[in-house]
Amino acid sequence: MKRLFETTTINGMTLTNRFIRSATWEGMCEADGRPTTKLAACYRDLAAGGIGLIITGYTYVRPDGKQMPGKMGIHTDAFAAEMQTLTRAVHDEGGKICMQLVHAGGQTTAKTAGRRPLAPSAIKVGQFPEEPEAMSRQDIDEIIAAFGNGARRAKEYGFDAVQLHAAHGYLINQFLSPLTNQRTDGYGGPIENRCRFLLEVYRRVRSEVGPDFPVFAKLNGSDNLEGGLDIRDGVYAAHLLEKEKIDAIEVSGGTSASGERGPVRTKVDNPGKEAYNLVLCREIKKVVTCPIMAVGGFRSPEVINTAAMEDGMDYISMSRPFIREPHLVNRWREGDLSTARCISCNGCFKPGLREGGIYCVVEKKDHHRV
Repeated sequence: MKRLFETTTINGMTLTNRFIRSATWEGMCEADGRPTTKLAACYRDLAAGGIGLIITGYTYVRPDGKQMPGKMGIHTDAFAAEMQTLTRAVHDEGGKICMQLVHAGGQTTAKTAGRRPLAPSAIKVGQFPEEPEAMSRQDIDEIIAAFGNGARRAKEYGFDAVQLHAAHGYLINQFLSPLTNQRTDGYGGPIENRCRFLLEVYRRVRSEVGPDFPVFAKLNGSDNLEGGLDIRDGVYAAHLLEKEKIDAIEVSGGTSASGERGPVRTKVDNPGKEAYNLVLCREIKKVVTCPIMAVGGFRSPEVINTAAMEDGMDYISMSRPFIREPHLVNRWREGDLSTARCISCNGCFKPGLREGGIYCVVEKKDHHRV
């Protein structure tokens, strides 16, 4: 595990280890997207637990890009004080925090978005709750600008980096996928065109934050869907991001329509089921020199160590294990190398809907038994 606890630097941002808290919807914000003191306390605890970099829950750049309740927004200057409370909470514990920027596109509803959802094409596919409206060129330009403004605010509020969510079937991924992008203009058709929206978002974000601020992408290596983005497309998109000087790529896979091959899988109960995106990570690692963050079902130190040492993964991203054990990294650092206690049941998300914030329901039950 020695390599996992090395100090590294990404475009001027120094991290004390190679563990990443992957973006997780927490459900801890007000209805308008304003972060709460509960969310700040959650991030403080994660930072105190020794995680090298915390990536926030997916944060919408415009209200029509909202999907889940209690989701954070970066669409307005009105949340400056609360955002600074978040970053200060992490920095006070010696941690680093990255804001993930997203627009849900067709993966939301008119009720949540406040309008008919926007997507590359007006088609109803399995991952869309309802048929969206095809985006006009003006819509495209305005949402690109919204990503840029969100990144600028994040930097101003003290976040250490930003990440573009180009995975899991959200808007950028919808442009990349031939299943959801059936446009006939310069944003559709061959993969070169389908990458255009991603590159224009990245360039706008980079222009807003400057060359010396870390900008990452979370990218699907494959949608794991018939007719969707495949590994060849994922490799091509990663190669283009590398040429544009992206600072790191977190490689994931699947969408909400991918069934058992979705982004958040259950029953990861033995080493053979762990690291389920590693095959995608390996392929993308071949074509880029920027750091790769591997995510997807990491639970045991031996699997993590193999991914880092034999597969050359630069960072290991995890989410659900940190919901149950926010101090897991410190536990491993101190020599207790038993497997993470997360049982991958996904029960943690239910209280996010019902109680204003995710937590491990299994841990809570065990605590009450004691």
